[in-house]
Amino acid sequence: DAMNVLFIVVDDLRPVLGCYGDKLVKSPNIDQLASQSILFHNAYAQQAVCAPSRVSFLTGRRPDTTRLYDFYSYWRVHAGNYSTMPQYFKENGYVTLSVGKVFHPGVSSGYSDDYPYSWSIPPFHPSAEKHENDKTCRGKDGKLHANLVCPVDVAEMPGGTLPDIQSTEEAIRLLKVMKTNRQKFFLAVGYHKPHIPLRYPQEFLKLYPLENITLAPDPWVPKKLPSVAYNPWMDVRQRDDVEALNVSFPYGPLPEDFQRQIRQSYYAAVSYLDVQIGLLLNALDNVGLSNNTIIVFTADHGWSLGEHGEWAKYSNFDVATRVPLMFYVPGMTTSPVSPGARVFPYLDPFSHIGGSVPQGQSKKMVELVSLFPTLAELAGLQVPPACPETSFDVVLCTEGTSIVHYFNVSEEEVEEGKEGCADTDRCFNEEPVAFSQYPRPADTPQWNSDKPKLKDIRIMGYSMRTVDYRYTVWVQFDPNNFSANFEDVHAGELYMTETDPNQDYNIYNSTSHGW
Repeated sequence: DAMNVLFIVVDDLRPVLGCYGDKLVKSPNIDQLASQSILFHNAYAQQAVCAPSRVSFLTGRRPDTTRLYDFYSYWRVHAGNYSTMPQYFKENGYVTLSVGKVFHPGVSSGYSDDYPYSWSIPPFHPSAEKHENDKTCRGKDGKLHANLVCPVDVAEMPGGTLPDIQSTEEAIRLLKVMKTNRQKFFLAVGYHKPHIPLRYPQEFLKLYPLENITLAPDPWVPKKLPSVAYNPWMDVRQRDDVEALNVSFPYGPLPEDFQRQIRQSYYAAVSYLDVQIGLLLNALDNVGLSNNTIIVFTADHGWSLGEHGEWAKYSNFDVATRVPLMFYVPGMTTSPVSPGARVFPYLDPFSHIGGSVPQGQSKKMVELVSLFPTLAELAGLQVPPACPETSFDVVLCTEGTSIVHYFNVSEEEVEEGKEGCADTDRCFNEEPVAFSQYPRPADTPQWNSDKPKLKDIRIMGYSMRTVDYRYTVWVQFDPNNFSANFEDVHAGELYMTETDPNQDYNIYNSTSHGW
């Protein structure tokens, strides 16, 4: 019997979740999903910004192949006519549905969220989305502002709702339709929060008294951080409440009390998201489909909360590139689930006490570019072939690799992070690495360093993360022919995981670079 797929992607969510060991956050519904899933501790996006990351994991190709490093080109026109993951499911008889922010809307998905290639019906966008950046945050002066920190009374919002509430309602409606029509489906649900502005129902603040909120463990700009690596968080600076603080560009720190407020609101937005996930999964139970639906939960990239004196994404650090990633596969990550079983009762974050541990955990380095082949394998479809070295003219292939073979993890593997192997060749070649990259317009922070347009890119930071280290080289890049010159290294970074987990002490210049 074919499995349905529920693919949940969250905007800008780093793994601040109970199931990832965060002690402060209240995320009981996502933790409950994790308790029936295999959870990957080391999952990384291929570029820490929305459109490039989403196009990368939805096509299964890296940014150098999609040629999208900004927001302003459509891969089918400018790179190659690549099939997407939802398109592949659609071509294999699934009804494919998009709710909320799945593809980044606009030119980078053909002004159509890649419909009709990827989706069976036109994608749903919540009507409240158009008010996201309006002045809807009540300030201390009683007036409305376009703030970064924006707890709201939902009843006062345009339409009396928020985008993620609308997306949950629509996804639940579609689940009921699919159940009634008995159609196998691939339903992608893209949530907006905790993307800025941090606009969420104000009651969630109660979960996080300000006195419980700490600063980042390393809220300073590291001494040996190359200037090209720093992202000046322009989108954060442009919000009314941050602008009023008159922080100097590019390194001026935010006042500590305001740093705490941002962190508090990020956590509150995560708990608001958790409620939406809880309602959605509970609805899957209600329609009796928890026994034959694969669930994937992930994010497009992380978000820095003051680490290295940085905010937002736009960098190669773990805080920007690392994402939550878990897979619920009934009968595989769980014992067989009987039809109509209640796997996901709704948990109220305001009253729920007690944690749960993930069903299975892997410390393997994995990449979002591997989602496409992994989901194909889990659904019993033919896994798309590996791409050749150059694949601009290849319609269906993937630069990721299925990670299903990591699913049956033993306790030892979680402890060691290594596994014994009879076939040494396979093992030796398979100590996995996660690659990310980020473009810059110049060697020093500029107003457009976070989001340079293609024509302005001069340097590309290529980064690799292994169990032991993160290694990054910032090299000369020519946007006219998309070529990187590894002979022309502008700067480098090397952080050793064991002694420097937060990536504060760059030892690149004190080591030989013969690698």
